[in-house]
Amino acid sequence: MRIKYEEAPEPASDDNEYVPVDLSEETMKEHREKTYAAMDRNGIDALVVYGDREHGSNFAYLTGFEPRFEEGAVILFRDGGSSLLLGNENLKMAEYSFIKGDLVHVPYFSLPNQPMGDYPDFNSLMRQAGIRDNMKIGCVGWKMFSGKNRKDFFDIPAFIVNALSECNPCGELENVSEIFLDPQDGLRSTVNANELAHYEFGAGLASAKMLEALDEIAPGKTEMEIADILSGKGQPVTVTTICAAGDRFTNAVVFPRNKPICLGDKMSMTLGFRGGLSSRAAYIAETEEDLPENVRDYVERVAIPYFRAAVSWYEQVGPGTLGKDIYRMIEERLPKNSFGWTLNPGHLTGADEWVSSPFYPGSEVELKSGMMLQMDIIPSVPGYGGVSAEDGVVIADRKLQKEVMEQYPEVWSRLLRRKQYMEEVLGIRLREEVFPLSDICGYYRPLLLNRKKILKNS
Repeated sequence: MRIKYEEAPEPASDDNEYVPVDLSEETMKEHREKTYAAMDRNGIDALVVYGDREHGSNFAYLTGFEPRFEEGAVILFRDGGSSLLLGNENLKMAEYSFIKGDLVHVPYFSLPNQPMGDYPDFNSLMRQAGIRDNMKIGCVGWKMFSGKNRKDFFDIPAFIVNALSECNPCGELENVSEIFLDPQDGLRSTVNANELAHYEFGAGLASAKMLEALDEIAPGKTEMEIADILSGKGQPVTVTTICAAGDRFTNAVVFPRNKPICLGDKMSMTLGFRGGLSSRAAYIAETEEDLPENVRDYVERVAIPYFRAAVSWYEQVGPGTLGKDIYRMIEERLPKNSFGWTLNPGHLTGADEWVSSPFYPGSEVELKSGMMLQMDIIPSVPGYGGVSAEDGVVIADRKLQKEVMEQYPEVWSRLLRRKQYMEEVLGIRLREEVFPLSDICGYYRPLLLNRKKILKNS
């Protein structure tokens, strides 16, 4: 593999292409059926799925909506029943929920100091929702823990865990978030054609706004001016939007500031919507001479080795590949002791930016059709600025390809266009079943002011 830094055309991208695709009744019915089947396999009598503003994806997998600024819970019972527990300002959402169970008003899920004092105690409300003794109750928050005691760790509020224990003293209570999040068999580890189109909207929009922002960077402009471009049609972000020049986190600030961008600055930008994230880290420079003298070998020392590893990642992911093999390959291409990366070199994505990861030492997780994967390698080389060209792909076998092509021809056309660009312009040869979710997948300018030159494989 030979990486070159040379001129090439930008990828085609237009944020006006992107129109939201709603999840269908058929998809939501599939979610319910799969969840009940998982409960049956695990002998779970009651599944309590919690959600809040930042951790609502498992809740929304069943209801179709997130509880916005409140908290909420949906309880499924093995006999097919269900209850929807909502706070004051989400009661109206019961009408729109794809789960049509018993509605239980839980003012304790509401905002601070809203009326709560004249309602039944929380234990009584849980009993009203159907919780009783001698049940095996599974709790789902948003995090899957590892280790031998992982089922005893709960990532939902203590007042919920306490009530479930007190209402079920002779039963069992455990964390079963892996039902949704397990990278091999979790219900959210794969998508159907409708979900792929639904999430491709967010991934594509994020990439289109990122490319627009990259092309507007110039010395003298401020972080806030560039970050304004990253706002995407009112869509909710899945991570904090990053637009940072020079040294980050000064005065503990993590958001874009009214700080001028200067020649030679490091630059980091990240934008994520439901479905995918685009991230770029490089230098504000047109040539190496614009860089601080001690990092003028940035392209050779940091960017090219990183890009070589990214190319290998893109070319090797696909059905049948094991997570441990990708992890080992990245360690070989980009040794940790030289490049300082510590996290998983990629992960599953979707409604959450990071669902879980199949890429870790010894992972026997086998990649398969329907997985949406984010290339996410984060080197940290002392003395140098960061390097990042993070985007996502989806694995789609012929059946899924046919469904997307027939049901969502515009999405299919974009998947093919992006794949052609990666192969013909960037020299990145994806496997037959792998398709880019991002307009800028594999597109990387290490010197951001030179809009003609990029890294390529040949």
